[in-house]
Amino acid sequence: MNYRFQNLLGAPYRGGNAVIVNNNLLVSPVGNRVSVTDLLKSETITLPCQASSNLRRIAASPDGVFLLTVDENNRCLFINLPRRAVLHRLSFKHPVSDVKFSPDGRLIAVAAGKLLQIWRSPGFRKEFFPFELIRTFSDCNDRITSLDWSPNSDYLVVGSKDLTGRLFYLSKGKKKKNSYSKPFLFLGHRDTIVGTFFGVDKKTNDVMKVYTLSRDGAIFTWGYSSNDPEPTKMEEDSSEPDSTGTPEQRQDAEERKDLGANGEGDEDDEHLLHKKKWSLLKKDFFMQAQAKLTACDYHRGLDLVVVGFSNGVFALYQMPDFVCLHLLSISREKITTAVFNDLGNWLTFGCAKLGQLLVWEWKSESYILKQQGHYFDVNCIAYSPDSQLLATGADDNKIKVWTASSGFCFVTFSEHTNAVTALHFMPNNHCLLSASLDGTVRAWDLFRYRNFKTFVTPTPKQFVSLAADQSGEVICAGTLDSFEVFVWSMKTGRLLDVLSGHEGPVHGLMFSPNTSILASSSWDKTVRLWDVFSGKGGVEKFEHTHDVLTLTYRPDGKQLACSTLDGQIHFWDTLEGLEMFTIEGRRDIAGGRLMTDRRPAANSSAGKCFTTLNYSADGSYILAGGSSKYICMYDVADQVLLRRFQITYNLSLDGVLDFLNSKNMTEAGPLDLIDDDDSDTEEGVDKQSQKKLAYDLPGSMPNHGRPIIRSKCLRIAPTGRSWAAATTEGVLIYSMDESFIFDPTDLDIDVTPEAVDAALKEDEPKRALILSLRLNEDTLIKKCIVAVSPVDIPAVASSVPFRYLLRLVQALGDLLEQSPHLEFILRWCQELCKAHGSSIQQNNRNLLPALKSLQKAVTTLHQDLADTCSSNEYMLRYLCSTSNSR
Repeated sequence: MNYRFQNLLGAPYRGGNAVIVNNNLLVSPVGNRVSVTDLLKSETITLPCQASSNLRRIAASPDGVFLLTVDENNRCLFINLPRRAVLHRLSFKHPVSDVKFSPDGRLIAVAAGKLLQIWRSPGFRKEFFPFELIRTFSDCNDRITSLDWSPNSDYLVVGSKDLTGRLFYLSKGKKKKNSYSKPFLFLGHRDTIVGTFFGVDKKTNDVMKVYTLSRDGAIFTWGYSSNDPEPTKMEEDSSEPDSTGTPEQRQDAEERKDLGANGEGDEDDEHLLHKKKWSLLKKDFFMQAQAKLTACDYHRGLDLVVVGFSNGVFALYQMPDFVCLHLLSISREKITTAVFNDLGNWLTFGCAKLGQLLVWEWKSESYILKQQGHYFDVNCIAYSPDSQLLATGADDNKIKVWTASSGFCFVTFSEHTNAVTALHFMPNNHCLLSASLDGTVRAWDLFRYRNFKTFVTPTPKQFVSLAADQSGEVICAGTLDSFEVFVWSMKTGRLLDVLSGHEGPVHGLMFSPNTSILASSSWDKTVRLWDVFSGKGGVEKFEHTHDVLTLTYRPDGKQLACSTLDGQIHFWDTLEGLEMFTIEGRRDIAGGRLMTDRRPAANSSAGKCFTTLNYSADGSYILAGGSSKYICMYDVADQVLLRRFQITYNLSLDGVLDFLNSKNMTEAGPLDLIDDDDSDTEEGVDKQSQKKLAYDLPGSMPNHGRPIIRSKCLRIAPTGRSWAAATTEGVLIYSMDESFIFDPTDLDIDVTPEAVDAALKEDEPKRALILSLRLNEDTLIKKCIVAVSPVDIPAVASSVPFRYLLRLVQALGDLLEQSPHLEFILRWCQELCKAHGSSIQQNNRNLLPALKSLQKAVTTLHQDLADTCSSNEYMLRYLCSTSNSR
């Protein structure tokens, strides 16, 4: 199955800076991936490329084409943002605290430790070494914390932890031997400088001011007088050694152009800002008691400064008069990023401890975006019957419902008081059930977004599994502590029955798709079948040699699969009550050594079992996952491994590497588990926080809270075109790749795209459609479908061979979502059902994914038309009532 990564849902923002590209694309780091949110279309995508660890800094080129990411291992990715492809890779030798493109996009400034490096931007050119280090400044005495480019890309102003700001000049023309320009120093701050920005004259766009902001809430405005005497030749050519780390190289005409040079004699003393006599014009302070300034940004066009503090308060000031326009508290935790969009009307704030990103329009004082992922691990997921919605439940006691196509969360339920352990969509698509460790099962109305029914037990229990029958009349939930299964009536909410017999926690529960038989699995090494409606209790018991962890039914209800603690998947014939075969999966899922493991990954027995299973829509393959970095896909008929997905390459998570480096082992334990980070992380550039909550308390995790990679829940969409996995990083969405695929055994020399076009020109739509189906090229198939006249649809539909019916139904489903010819496509669907109804019914397992995709498209269009018709009907009634009253 050609599944590829599509999106990442439910993953919170945990640190790093955010940028806005093209005024409406919000780009933010999520773990070791990059999330892109379209603020106008309300869509979120996650780039398929991964960094080696959590991202620390990102930067976007001025035209929005290139994206630069730097992770905690100081490894850089140069990404083509529209194509979502990695172009180049680079590793820095020092920790990177800030990185920015120059306004012309030709240079990149990197704050690597104490060094300020200037690199040439690679662009689209194919080169052996695309990144070229042009200049290195080593004047700072401590780590650089911020930097900013001048509008003409000639100057850089930086701030560092040595409480000093510096103005650097990129020398024009061909660099002379031993030529060096000292930076101008901005002195006077009493705390670490958090932000440095250039201020310009709005009429001439010349640099007139420099703003420096420190962590104690001070903002200094620096300026110079235009009547300053010009520097002498001796001052200009002060001879000092070359800066450390700069390679001796010849700069050809193109490199000089990159530096904005036209020749050696082009330097004009009037524009040498570092030679001007800068002075402190104004000193202001942001009045926030007991709070540190942690994030800031400056909009050059509007002369606005936005600052965020450690107490969750942000402020917007008009410069240079220092007039407070807005002062608002958005949380009680530290704001880690604050950024303007290009027009300056939207402000983006990020709070790492809450995992939240906010986009706020300051003129109308309204939120543009308010998205928050699950802060703790996602335990369970569920697809709606039409595959349009995806519900997630997590350890943060919240339930979120997402639109699968856009990646946006449109409702959050927070009534549970403990972790949510199971979710289930009712067949009507408008009701969601949830089970929790707080002892309740709740029913949620997705029309009114409310909890309309709560199912409880006489004594409090902890529920870990949930199931509902096909009619939606009976709700069942399995417990963790009492080992029982409780049965309620959906209509009345009354407790109907309590099924006893298990001797361990009931972690697996599912109704048969075709009958009223309920299957339950437990850690007591048994799977039991119950007849809930007849009241007979247990009807069958399947014995195993190890604890049964989970179970699932095949969509036709004739087969049941369950996984055991020894890493095997057992398949049972539910009609005969016999075990059909088993799949040995210990070697397939094994992989990844934890930092605290005493044995290598190959010899360790921990995690070598499947904790979640799910059948495909046609029952031909099964997905299996557990406490591992792998998700396995097995062919059920042949019992072979089809594919193994590695869900992440993030080295910031535990269990990703198979072999650990012995050099990282010390007498105090693994080096990665020793907390040697700087505790002074108030600058807003600290590492992403990964749930390091109270890790020093007794009974805490032995690896200091470092997340362990695992898959807790797997669900395949009813359409079969995508599947979701609830992992440590969030909910990963994989979908089928729509690439060009054809069957060469069905081709001959006459089957070509030219032959299809010739058949259309000769007015033979039937032959053209058959030829396009043999080629199996999507664009040609859709072209031939649209070319058929409405009168000829019945004849052409009846002439299509059955083996091409699946591909034709898939093309109709795509056309229904894209084409404006609604009645025409529905006519095609109607005639296909008339002509091939019996064949579709006999082979429904193979056609089920394509038919559900078609049903999804029809349902979406029906809802859109229903809303439009209701609105028009209301408007007509209003107009008629208005005319009658007159």
